[in-house]
Amino acid sequence: MNVRLDKLLVARGIAESRAKAQALIMAGEIVVGDKVITKAGQSVPEDALIKVKRPFPYVSRSALKLKAALDYFSLDIKGEVAIDIGASTGGFTEVLLEYGARRVYALDVGHGQLHWKLRNDKRVVNLEGINARYLKSDMIPEMCDVATFDVSFISLRLVVGKVKAVLRDGASIIALVKPQFEAGRKDVARGGIVRDANVVNRVLSDMEKLFKDEGMDIIGIIPAPIKGSGGNQEYLLHAVSR
Repeated sequence: MNVRLDKLLVARGIAESRAKAQALIMAGEIVVGDKVITKAGQSVPEDALIKVKRPFPYVSRSALKLKAALDYFSLDIKGEVAIDIGASTGGFTEVLLEYGARRVYALDVGHGQLHWKLRNDKRVVNLEGINARYLKSDMIPEMCDVATFDVSFISLRLVVGKVKAVLRDGASIIALVKPQFEAGRKDVARGGIVRDANVVNRVLSDMEKLFKDEGMDIIGIIPAPIKGSGGNQEYLLHAVSR
């Protein structure tokens, strides 16, 4: 009997969730037999011999996306205060700490999602159950030097302006742009995939305008190193607050 590789990793206790399993697979860390498999949905025999090159080091595969942006844009955030919008399990939060942030405000509309090791980290302020659309400056007791965005099912248009109010002049922004949540419904194919390059280009242009209109200078945009969970190519936008 064949099963999906990501499900098999969870069933065997190799990964604690399908998201973690997919992260391991997409990072090329899973060997089935003598072959590296990089497609999470690939079917493999239920009794297949599976080896892990090395455990995935982060709480979420989204960490790889932020790492790519910090490295590409050569951002030094040591000693800085950051706010992570759409923290979820904490992939971005974990990387911010790894790169030297002295405090991270991890904000998410959900409850109980932030990984336990980050909940217990004194450098992390867990702001769960807060919708960034309704963020007010008095909710954050200090101005932030860094802001990251990884939101789903809403547009960045609804939250960027709210977050700008808690940023210092010169603050660095990294926003994960997800075309499937920024394009119109008619431009999103079945399964939530945006395939039209013209639509993607329009979305990126709209995002540049959004950040500029909110008082930020665009430094650059790069493709995310791994695709979103639905298979969409996502992008990392770097801007600076002014």
